[in-house]
Amino acid sequence: MSIQKHFFPGKGICQVLFTLPESYFDEAKKIAVAGDFNEWNHEKHFMRKSKKRKFRRTLELPVGKEYQFRYLIDGSNWENEWEADGLVETPYEEIYNSMVRL
Repeated sequence: MSIQKHFFPGKGICQVLFTLPESYFDEAKKIAVAGDFNEWNHEKHFMRKSKKRKFRRTLELPVGKEYQFRYLIDGSNWENEWEADGLVETPYEEIYNSMVRL
């Protein structure tokens, strides 16, 4: 699991690359990134499996904000990004969202 950020200061955006090794989810058919940036729409940003056996997705997001997100695996299992900039408590007991700070 990892997050890579590439800032474009003149444009006020950041390219954020979300990566999950296939070994984390050997049998996953599809994984989506859902969060504040897409109104938690788990049908909008599916990750693609690369030749290096990783699920990847790049998003361009405005800088100066924090975004909560999670991964949805095969439409039923939510997973956090453990290398995120932080975790944010949700209204649900012992459930947290990952957070990326731009």
